[in-house]
Amino acid sequence: MARPRFAQTATALTIVILFLFMASSSFVTSPSFEDIGEDSPTSARQGSLDVDCTGYKFEDLFDYNFASFDILLGDDWATAQMSAVAYVNGSNSATVRENLDELFDGTPGGNNSWMSTDEREAVRAIGPECIADMDTRIGIREGLPHRGGVDWNDLEFVKDGIALDEVNLVPDNHAEERSCQDLLASSDCKEVPVTVTDDLQILMFTKEDETHNVRFDQLPNSGSSNFTLALNVTNMSSAGLVLTFPQLQGLRMVNSSVKDDNQESTVMPVPEAEYLPDGRLRVTQAVSYMASEYPIIRNLFLDFTTQAPETNEIPVWTADAPVDGTVIPYTVGTRTLVEGEITATWATDDSGWALDCDFGEQTPSDLWTAGLTEDGALFLDGPDAPASDEGVNAECSVVDPFGATSVETRNWSFAQPFTAEAVISEAGDAVEFTVTPTGAVSELSISAHAHQSNSMGEMRMTTIASAASTLALPLDGLAPGMVMVMGQAQSNGMLDYAFMLDFGLQKASAPPVIDVDLNLDGTNATWDASYLKFTLQGKVLDPDGEAVEMSLSLCGYTTNDFVRSGPVWEIDVNIVSCSSQNPP
Repeated sequence: MARPRFAQTATALTIVILFLFMASSSFVTSPSFEDIGEDSPTSARQGSLDVDCTGYKFEDLFDYNFASFDILLGDDWATAQMSAVAYVNGSNSATVRENLDELFDGTPGGNNSWMSTDEREAVRAIGPECIADMDTRIGIREGLPHRGGVDWNDLEFVKDGIALDEVNLVPDNHAEERSCQDLLASSDCKEVPVTVTDDLQILMFTKEDETHNVRFDQLPNSGSSNFTLALNVTNMSSAGLVLTFPQLQGLRMVNSSVKDDNQESTVMPVPEAEYLPDGRLRVTQAVSYMASEYPIIRNLFLDFTTQAPETNEIPVWTADAPVDGTVIPYTVGTRTLVEGEITATWATDDSGWALDCDFGEQTPSDLWTAGLTEDGALFLDGPDAPASDEGVNAECSVVDPFGATSVETRNWSFAQPFTAEAVISEAGDAVEFTVTPTGAVSELSISAHAHQSNSMGEMRMTTIASAASTLALPLDGLAPGMVMVMGQAQSNGMLDYAFMLDFGLQKASAPPVIDVDLNLDGTNATWDASYLKFTLQGKVLDPDGEAVEMSLSLCGYTTNDFVRSGPVWEIDVNIVSCSSQNPP
């Protein structure tokens, strides 16, 4: 994915791509589904890296353990983002490396029983062009449910939006790694035997700064009428499919079926549909196809509609939801206010629910939006730099996917409960953290500590009402480097406010403290009988808990022959060098 060189490369890359993208309909042309993944002649465009991978079907050479495919349809109902991860473990990974190496025959380092970093880079570089020639084997069509025999609106790959990568195809620092032996290999080329069994992954995703890597003819009704999505899943040995649709009120899956050679089949579990907290519909399907089932042609059909169900319960608030008048605190620059694990308890509905918040005629109301993310977290979007005392009110309802709205609404205020500044104390042993209330609540209890990723300082607490207050947050036990302020604010009528604030503070490194023991006679050294060597003992401590290296310089010579046990140290010092420099 004797032949031209680029044809060899195309063949090798095709193996990778077939593995990823269900593009391998090897011997699977079906009269009832012929427009999805139709076979085409194979050729190579010589003299160009624009390789032609159309029609290659090689997954019988490829043995993977599991593949996951995630398809996110765009709001325009004409594009999509497809991502895929293929997992190849143990002996299967050796088979993959061997197949790739053999199919790179005719290229530098190809078909020599070694998998090289040069071959790996070729996969990354030419892969998107090869993928663009492949069939997604996915089709969509508006109208009544379809089961083949019609023209399908095929999903097609978009070359400019495709990014391809791998994990561990050539394991780093492998015991059998060597420099590439081919004369045309790059200077830093490394290779490993194709027989190594280290697990590997192949990944496809949307290229950075691109919006999609799949396109199709825009649905005339943008999903608001009935439509069927069809997938040819033949030869997909073990995979998970996740399809996520744009937010569209009332969209639901009404039926699904699997057909083996045009006959109804129950070989696969039924797909699972769920509504995400942001209102989008997600369908998950487990796919399997045993080698013994070949050459059965297996097609999956999913039927959708926006027609309202016969019965639909109205969503309701629960006792865990914030009551009217609750203040929901936020920090400028932080979008997520409440995690999904908490908001999940605020309402209930059989089909799932979302939040619809109306900011009314406040100025500028169009700058403020609130709702739930895909993971259910409550978010707030607003002006880039609102005034510290600027609050905004919203009336929020619970809405289910079919438009049913809760009878009750909740009126909440979004506000910054305080402003803050911080500096390192003059002594360097604390963060001076000053908090000033904004008036959003009448009284605020604040607890805070100096924080690093793996350690935290001692907690300090204060209560503020109308005047500012400064907390001295100890830096004891923290390492030199960046320090943040972490804490929590609480008040009656306000959701608990957990904060992590970065003021760009750095804890300076304090010098170690060294003590030298005194003898009974008040001296530090204990001399031997020759008076050519003496012994020193003592302790060394670092206030920051960092490791301390010790050295001793005498008469132009330096030594670090210290015997150490914890903070205790001892060293024998020979002064022969001093005597030679200063003879009697």
